[in-house]
Amino acid sequence: MEMQQFYYDNKIVKKFLYASILFGVVGMLVGLIVAFMFLFPNLTDGISWLSFGRLRPLHTNAVIFAFVGNAIFAGVYYSLQRLLKARMYSDVLSNINFWGWQLIIVAAAITLPLGITTSKEYAELEWPIDIAIALVWVVFGINMIMTILRRRERHLYVAIWFYLATFVTVAVLHIFNSLALPVSALKSYSVYAGVQDALVQWWYGHNAVAFFLTTPFLGLMYYFVPKIANRPVYSYRLSIIHFWSLIFIYIWAGPHHLLYTALPDWAQNLGVVFSIMLIAPSWGGMINGLLTLRGVWDKVRVDPVLKFFVVAITGYGMATFEGPMLSLKNVNAIAHYTDWIVAHVHVGALAWNGFMTFGMIYWLIPRMTKTKLYSTALANFHFWIGTLGIILYALPMYVAGFTQASMWKQFKPDGTLEYGNFLETVTEIMPMYAMRAIGGTLFFIGLLILVYNIIRTVMAGQTVEDELAEAPALTTISANRLKGEKWHTWLERRPIQLTILATVAILIGGIIQIIPTIMVKSNIPTIASVKPYTPLELEGRDLYIREGCNNCHSQMIRPFRSEVVRYGEYSKGGEFVYDHPFLWGSKRTGPDLAREGVTGKPFNGGRADDWHFNHMWDPQSTSSGSIMPGYKWMIKDEVDKTMIQSKMQVMQKLGVPYTDEEVANALVHWDKQATKIEENLMKNKDIRKSFEEQKAAQGADFIPVKDREVVALIAYLQRLGTDITKDNTK
Repeated sequence: MEMQQFYYDNKIVKKFLYASILFGVVGMLVGLIVAFMFLFPNLTDGISWLSFGRLRPLHTNAVIFAFVGNAIFAGVYYSLQRLLKARMYSDVLSNINFWGWQLIIVAAAITLPLGITTSKEYAELEWPIDIAIALVWVVFGINMIMTILRRRERHLYVAIWFYLATFVTVAVLHIFNSLALPVSALKSYSVYAGVQDALVQWWYGHNAVAFFLTTPFLGLMYYFVPKIANRPVYSYRLSIIHFWSLIFIYIWAGPHHLLYTALPDWAQNLGVVFSIMLIAPSWGGMINGLLTLRGVWDKVRVDPVLKFFVVAITGYGMATFEGPMLSLKNVNAIAHYTDWIVAHVHVGALAWNGFMTFGMIYWLIPRMTKTKLYSTALANFHFWIGTLGIILYALPMYVAGFTQASMWKQFKPDGTLEYGNFLETVTEIMPMYAMRAIGGTLFFIGLLILVYNIIRTVMAGQTVEDELAEAPALTTISANRLKGEKWHTWLERRPIQLTILATVAILIGGIIQIIPTIMVKSNIPTIASVKPYTPLELEGRDLYIREGCNNCHSQMIRPFRSEVVRYGEYSKGGEFVYDHPFLWGSKRTGPDLAREGVTGKPFNGGRADDWHFNHMWDPQSTSSGSIMPGYKWMIKDEVDKTMIQSKMQVMQKLGVPYTDEEVANALVHWDKQATKIEENLMKNKDIRKSFEEQKAAQGADFIPVKDREVVALIAYLQRLGTDITKDNTK
């Protein structure tokens, strides 16, 4: 049999590993700063690009796409070559993949702190960056598939099935969720509105977790755990069941993020059913991973790499049991919008993704530098301090979640809310936020220990070089099933057929859920009284998005007695038909704002314009104990009027019924509404005095009050919920 010599490309693996470590430090440092902002809300007072609303999406994007994303590419490029006995198809494509991905990360690191965002969770980046992501992802896919076609191994190992499913599904999710009409080079509006936008977003959001944070890591688990333990995978048959059931079921589960919302009940119920079904394949994968280590538990006790993997797989099992439980409506009614969800997400992120990545780094770097890890003791210390960090992070957040839910729903004997002031529920959980910050600090210290350990290892080792390998050439693969060959064994020889079947499996759920919601108008009943936003309100909404207000405030009142009493009439699907994008939110650090503009609503009544003004300048002055930071720049800065007509024209194309006359006279309508708000603000003697002093000092440079950003934001906040009354929602 002819043997062929070739070289594995280790240099591309090294690049992705180093990038993962670098961005891991950056992303987790930003996360730590964000955690401390709950304790010190004015930590970055007055600095717009360091405000919580802008840093929070930077943290999630940096950890998911920079830290974890680079780790995925590193693990895939390393394992794929060895499983296929072939060098990557193209070094050029590999490097385009690497440098393109890093440029995308840098673009995110610049645009998100500047407030350039779509507001859609895990998909905040604007349309030019979205296009770049799609292109780089396609480059990765081409490189992977062409390498598979040029392989020297007949069958595709289970890890490769997960890599292929990851590629096709992430491509589909990203493209469809990112469809938008541009207003400018850095501003766009989602083509979907309201309920439809929410469904598509959480179809993407849930499955970004499923197919970016889960399936590729399952592939890495199936490669690295058997490799390091020097044991075969526990069950080949279980791996087949795990793969096909997981990718088929996962795609249906997105609606469980929208239970008790304005999403049609049939879509919610489908999400619940398939979410519960997810327990079986998820735990099948966990069992397959843990039982692969049978007989080597003595090795696990001394090998820090295997310890990281064991806790990672256990964390995966915990998170994938908890997820379906949170999909039960009675449990979701308690957990949603609370810090319970934060705990759930971070058990998966810190344990599953973080520890899998750490274990992979500790194993790969010494092998590629042809040396031993500098310090096993430090790696073990990293494991223990990281594990303690996860515990100290998650447990207080679970307690905080239960506390929030209990206090929000508590009634007095006379039928009024026990804790009518939302801030009472915030101050009660401040000790838990402090513990969360301590846990995050410990986890971050563990990462810094890894950085030191890896630097010393690299310094002591050799330069990473391409690795010489030898394998027999692969003869022609028969397209027909061989005698006695099982169906799946045949499929493992046919990568194109396997990819097509995987694509069909993931498309079914999306098609059945999304197309009826978009195409069947009766799913979203309209409400005659709901009108488009005025030009000033539309601009205010964009400022609300820019500042990330939806990170802390929901705009979705669920049909619970406690929420209706606290916030007002529960939300209807027809309220959001002109909302591009939707802003329902997923966490209540502050109260819901769906009825913020309604005078005489059950809780707090309508607030005056000057209250909103003072609240944006110094939240603690209007709400004692508030952990909201100030937004002083919005009171100082002049609002940009130049794009409002273009924005309205794009909205027209999306079906919002602005007339041509309304577009042409947008600035006239804007000025009339802004002048009225200015007059209301000037009735407050302290505000009037402050602006009179500014005008005297600044002279011709003075910006009229009506032309400041805060006025547009106030207009939007005062509009919220005013289209809806109990009479016109019947």
